[in-house]
Amino acid sequence: MHTLLRRFALLLALVASTLALTALPAPSAQAAEVLLSQGKPTTASSTEAPFVAQSAVDGDPGTRWSSGFADPQWIQIDLGASAGISRVVLNWEAAYGKAFRIEVSSDAVSWTVVHQSATGTGGVQNLAVSGTGRYVRMYGTQRATQYGYSLWEFQVYGTAGTGNPGDAGRLLSYGRPGAASSSQGDSNCWECTPARAFDRDPASRWATSPATGWTDPGWISVDLGATAQIDKVVLQWDPAYAKSFQIQVSSNGADWTPIYSTTSGTGFKQTLAVSGTGRYVRMYGTQRATPYGYSLWEFQVYGTGGAPIPAPPLPSDPANPPRLVWSDEFDGVAGVKPDSSKWRADPGVGPNNELEYYTDHRNAALDGAGHLVMEARKETTAGSSCPADPLSGSTTCQYTSARMNTGATFQFTYGRVEARIKVPKGNGLWPAFWMMGADFLTGRPWPYNGEVDIMEILGKDVKTAYSTVHAPAYNGGGGIGAPYTLPGNADFSDDYHTWVADWNSRGITYSLDGRIVFTLDKDQVEQTRGPWIFDHPHYMILNLAVGGDWPGPTDAGTPFPSKMLVDYVRVYQ
Repeated sequence: MHTLLRRFALLLALVASTLALTALPAPSAQAAEVLLSQGKPTTASSTEAPFVAQSAVDGDPGTRWSSGFADPQWIQIDLGASAGISRVVLNWEAAYGKAFRIEVSSDAVSWTVVHQSATGTGGVQNLAVSGTGRYVRMYGTQRATQYGYSLWEFQVYGTAGTGNPGDAGRLLSYGRPGAASSSQGDSNCWECTPARAFDRDPASRWATSPATGWTDPGWISVDLGATAQIDKVVLQWDPAYAKSFQIQVSSNGADWTPIYSTTSGTGFKQTLAVSGTGRYVRMYGTQRATPYGYSLWEFQVYGTGGAPIPAPPLPSDPANPPRLVWSDEFDGVAGVKPDSSKWRADPGVGPNNELEYYTDHRNAALDGAGHLVMEARKETTAGSSCPADPLSGSTTCQYTSARMNTGATFQFTYGRVEARIKVPKGNGLWPAFWMMGADFLTGRPWPYNGEVDIMEILGKDVKTAYSTVHAPAYNGGGGIGAPYTLPGNADFSDDYHTWVADWNSRGITYSLDGRIVFTLDKDQVEQTRGPWIFDHPHYMILNLAVGGDWPGPTDAGTPFPSKMLVDYVRVYQ
C-alpha cells in the first residue's frame, strides 16, 4: 500500500517537474553561461537501485538519482576542468533535501560552500551562485521525508575554463623543507619537526617545544623551492591551535608579507583562500588558544609555480557497483582450522586488561555447516600472565579464546567490508569484528595507525552494538562512534546479523542488516574532531575477548565454553 502511494506521488512529481522545466527562467544575458554538467561523470554517497547518479545529468527528466534513506548524502559532478559556476538547478523528486549545501572544489577533497539552505522547498530550485572549481556537489544534511534524496536533474551552469589561476593549483608544499620557531621532541610528541607538517601524513605533526616554544609568537614555514603564486592554504590543527595568526609569504625567507590574518582562529581544519606570491610561506601565530604551544598535523600550500615534489597518488574509491575481491565463506569439514592463506592466528595475552590467552587457532575451527566457530573456554594457560581473575584471584590467564587477522595475507584501502555473525551472551564476553591500519605491523603505534571498529558487543548487554573509529585526536573513550539496537530492542545473541562498513575517500557508512546505523563524514570529522587518518591500507581482525576494561569481568553465571559464530566475511571494491 505504501509503495503504491509513493509511486503515485512520484508520478505527480514527474508531471510537475516536467512542467516546471519548461518554465525555467532563461539564462542571464551574460550569454557565456552554458550548461556544463550534462553527461559528465557523476558519483554519489549511495544509490537506491536502479536510480544511479549518472541519471541526474543525462538531460532526461524522466530518469533520476536516488540515495539511501539516511543523512548525510551527496551527489557530485566532475566537470572535467575548472569552471566559473554561476547557477545550479535542482529538480527534486518527492524525496528532497530540507537542509543542503552546494559546494565546489578544485580537487574533490577540499570544498567551498557557495549556497546553503535549511529550508529547502523541493520542486525545482534555480540557485544563483558564484564560485570556481572542477567539481560541484549537492551535500544533503537533512531529508524532508523518511526516504532519501532524489533528483530528476542536477544542472550546473557557468563558463568553462574561466577559473582563477588558483583553481589549477596543485599541492606545492609536499616534501619541501620546513623551518620553525621551535620543535617538540619528547615522549608526548617524538620528533615533531617541521617536516611532519609537510608529509601529507595526517597522523604525524609539528609542535613547538614545551621547553622554549610555548610562548607567543610561534611559527612554521616552508620553502617551495622557487617563486609560486599561492591560492590556498590548508591547516589541520592539533588541539594546540592559534587563535590569532597570519599566513605570510616571502621571496627570501627574511622579509614577510601577510596575505591572510585572523584573530578568531577556530582550530581543527581551516581551508583558507589566499592570494600572494613568494618562495616561502609561513604560519605566524601571535596568540595561542590554549596554555600549550602551536601544533599542526598538516600545513598544505596550493598554487602554481614553485618546485613541487609529486605526492604519492591518493587511493581510488571502490567501483560502482563494487565487485567481490576477497571472501571467506568458511565452508569445509568440521574441525578444520581457518584457512592459513587468509587468516593468521594472533596468539598471546590480549590488551585492554583482558583476561584471556589467545591460542594458536586451537580455539577456532569450522563447524562443517558453513560457519567459523571462535570459542572462549575456561582453562588455564601455564606460564602466562593476566590481570587477576576476579573469581580465582590468579594472575595466570584462566581463559583461552581466539583472535585472528589478515595482516600477513590481505591488506586493502577502501571497500565494502561485510560479515555475518552471531554473538554470545554472558558477563565479560566481548566479540568484535574490526580493522587496524596496516602500518601498525611495521612499528607505528596505536592509535596513530588508525582503528576502524565495525562491530563490538558487550556480553552483559547483547541488545546494543557499537561502531567506532580511533585516531590520535580521538581514541579510547573519546573515539567517534555510536551505539545502536535492533528493531523491537531484540537480542543480538538470538540470531545472525550482518554488519557492513562502506569505506571510501569521503568517510565510512555503517549498516546493520541493510539498515544504515551510523555515518562518518571525513570533512565533518576534520572540521570538528581532528585529522582523518584512514586513507591507507588496513587489515581485518576477528576476536572473542574475555574481560577487559570495557566489558568488565566474568562472573559465576558466564557460560563456558561460549561461541562466536561467523557465517562469512567479504570485501568488495
